[in-house]
Amino acid sequence: MHTVNIGILAHVDAGKTSLTERLLFDTGVIDRLGSVDSGTTQTDSGEIERRRGITIRSAVTAFRARDRQVNLIDTPGHRDFMAEVERALAVLDGAVLVLSAVEGVQPHTRLLMRTCRALRLPTLLFVNKIDRVGARDAGLLADIRRLLTRAIAPLGTARAIGTASAGFVGHAAGDDWLPVLAEHDDALLAAYVEDRPAPAPALREALRTQTAAGLVHPLLFGSALSGTGVPELLDAIGDLLPPAPPAEPAPRARVFAITRGPGGAKVAYARSYGGSLTARQRVPVFRRTADGRVETHRAQLTGVAVVGDPSASVLTAGYIAALTGLPAVRIGDQIGAPAGLDSAVHFPRPGLETVVRRRDDGPAAELHAALLRMADEDPLIHTRVTAAGETAVLLYGEVQKEVVAATLADNYGIAAEFTTSQLVHLERPTGVGSALEIIGNGFFGTVGLRVEPGTGIEYDLAVELGSLPLAYHKAIEDSVVRALEQGLCGWPVTDVRVTLTHSGYWSPVTVAGDFRDLTPHVLMQALAAAGTQVFEPCHHFEADVPAAALGPVTGALAHLGGRVDETTPAGDTWRITGSIPARAVAEAQRRLPDLTNGEGLWTSTPSGDRPVRGRPPRRARTDGNPLDRVEYTRWLAQRDLATSGHPRR
Repeated sequence: MHTVNIGILAHVDAGKTSLTERLLFDTGVIDRLGSVDSGTTQTDSGEIERRRGITIRSAVTAFRARDRQVNLIDTPGHRDFMAEVERALAVLDGAVLVLSAVEGVQPHTRLLMRTCRALRLPTLLFVNKIDRVGARDAGLLADIRRLLTRAIAPLGTARAIGTASAGFVGHAAGDDWLPVLAEHDDALLAAYVEDRPAPAPALREALRTQTAAGLVHPLLFGSALSGTGVPELLDAIGDLLPPAPPAEPAPRARVFAITRGPGGAKVAYARSYGGSLTARQRVPVFRRTADGRVETHRAQLTGVAVVGDPSASVLTAGYIAALTGLPAVRIGDQIGAPAGLDSAVHFPRPGLETVVRRRDDGPAAELHAALLRMADEDPLIHTRVTAAGETAVLLYGEVQKEVVAATLADNYGIAAEFTTSQLVHLERPTGVGSALEIIGNGFFGTVGLRVEPGTGIEYDLAVELGSLPLAYHKAIEDSVVRALEQGLCGWPVTDVRVTLTHSGYWSPVTVAGDFRDLTPHVLMQALAAAGTQVFEPCHHFEADVPAAALGPVTGALAHLGGRVDETTPAGDTWRITGSIPARAVAEAQRRLPDLTNGEGLWTSTPSGDRPVRGRPPRRARTDGNPLDRVEYTRWLAQRDLATSGHPRR
């Protein structure tokens, strides 16, 4: 049987989860429709999701459409969980983007469509809620062409739209397909230029081919609540979306979601691209680290449950399975082979940091352990211990605070509160600097390092690999990566190349711990000699505004530190694109309605950074300040005394 893996995407409250319920009901997977309001939906299985009525984690289920098994991933709709959506997109063969016929094109809809188009992901458009008062058709189609894409091919029309009797009337081939399809088909272009009709079979075949290539997007009208338009959507999924590609010869599967089983063990959802995976099979697991390296470890699968086929115990190409027996697995890991790690969707690290505290007098260690476990399941949640000994987490938005708080309360019995979120900056080296510490100056090892601009975090050797035991080399490299989490101003350092220029040890006195302690001190000296520049996070924005508001809006953006890259006319409106500091995004969104009489439309996504003007912000260090030898050695002695009861040797 052919398989196709699809995602349901939408702005929050567009009816995405309700459509998922209808698809499962109409294909016989469930015998009654669940309700978002009552918390009885199939895919929102978590208590937090049911209570809030939003999807937080990607959920997987399956149904049949024509001769295909469709593995359906219901993704989050809130923009704070865009990273969760992008991880799901990496394993999809196609998508259904849901719009509300009442609310129309919403900000997150634009972001989702932009991402799908950038990935050339085959995408169907489903206009939901046509039976609601205020639903639109012709006006909405114009908005879709203006704000999302001109390349749409309506598969029919809506009748009695905006009434309880609204329905969808499909057609085999539409007259308005020809201009769109002709852009990528020479035969249809000739028919269009010569003003003659094209045969319906040719139009249908071109639609199928161009949909599979992500060039054209078929559009349907319907209602998830009444079911109208859903049979036609099922036909489009079965006929127009491409099946999973041919199987690769070697086993390879990508992990895109992780949950916990009844006993607390990790359950990893993975999509297979080739080979086979079975229970009791030992497999290599590959991971791309933040500094670009590929790490690997081995594990033994204890269970393989194929989605859509409970009797199957072998995961093969095109299918998705829940895997157990992978205690160290993380989202984004690949099982079997590292090929494809670089093709995964990449997105910025979370740009907000907040300190989490207990509301009661319970031990802080419990809170820290719970947050570490949550971060272990999701690499997009980072934790660190602050200079005050508290636990901070990195997040994408304020809604995530509510989710983290609810998870702590429901799963760990911990009531938590959060400080005001702060932006996370970055540092980059501005020059070249070197430093050297010779054995005998308080450390039982020799380390020399050179620091210069690079890409990401690069680590090189200018010494013979055999000059040190491998364990000592690894201790130095690991310490470099860890020390770069705090630069001269306390922020993470990126786009840096660190080269080991000198090394030495005193056998049998030297141990790996000597290099772990010495390396941060040498690295910070070299970084100080090179100098660093602090960068603040930015967003890429698009603002659609009336022509009369163009001047006031661009002026306000400039006042907030925004940079306008382009202004283009789009009918009666102008589209402004550019970048703006992340700290100013909320203010720009707040001011836009007043400047445009409520007609402005804003979307923005984290994208890049820019140098901080003036005095750079600083973050308190947590590593004893390796820049100062006296302060650092005192901190090392206190650390050793606290952990082992003995002062540093």
